[in-house]
Amino acid sequence: MIKTRLFLSAITAVSLLACNNSSDSSAESKKDTSAATTATTATVSLVSPLTEQEKADGWQLLFDGTSKGWHKYHGGSIESAGWVADSTLHFDAAKAEQNKNGADIVTDDEFENFDLKLDVKIDTGGNSGVMFLVHEGEDSAKYYNTYFTGPEMQVLDNAKHPDSKIRKHRAGDLYDLIACAKEVAKPALEWNEYEIKIDSAKLNMFVNGTNVVSTTLWDDKWNKLVAGSKFKQWPEFAKAKKGRFALQDHGHNVWFRNIRVKKL
Repeated sequence: MIKTRLFLSAITAVSLLACNNSSDSSAESKKDTSAATTATTATVSLVSPLTEQEKADGWQLLFDGTSKGWHKYHGGSIESAGWVADSTLHFDAAKAEQNKNGADIVTDDEFENFDLKLDVKIDTGGNSGVMFLVHEGEDSAKYYNTYFTGPEMQVLDNAKHPDSKIRKHRAGDLYDLIACAKEVAKPALEWNEYEIKIDSAKLNMFVNGTNVVSTTLWDDKWNKLVAGSKFKQWPEFAKAKKGRFALQDHGHNVWFRNIRVKKL
């Protein structure tokens, strides 16, 4: 009897051990699945959503991780212009050069009084820009390039790009029109927060929270600024009070993220 009881006890112990091991294995499997799900979720959420407060305040995303809301200047997909939409809106310089298809991209929508915020990172030795009040049209003399109509907030590697030697061509400047009151742009391959705000003809531009340019559009002083710049040759430059935003292909890698706007 004692031997039989010992034998049965041993069988019971082995069974319990097997069940525990099975349970542990199942638990580990669930952990692995959970970890994979978390990793996937983390990848998807690299594009920061708006907070409930931002939504209540009237902000809207202009980039959600897809090409929705943007197109190649004068038509076509952003991919056909050398741009990639994933966790950032990125101009792939090598790919664009290989395919010979680089171009600026613009928003589908037009904006008048607005507050635009976005983060930008430029490659070493790179040059790009953010334009506003851009117009498209069939007349190539007036609308061949985005900068024929839209003023530009300069994006530049001040340390290594030759344009940095020219006043009004440095990072954060209102390109070829007004130099930054204070230079606060971070170096190449670091993120900078840019902001462009137009409210009843008052233009203010910010780099990393610092107001670097303030001016009034369309008055006599503004007209003189334009007349003394390279833009004087394009009659439609900065004439419109409503237009698209543009991101510039200047042949260098550049990344944009957290692109959001509030209509004023």
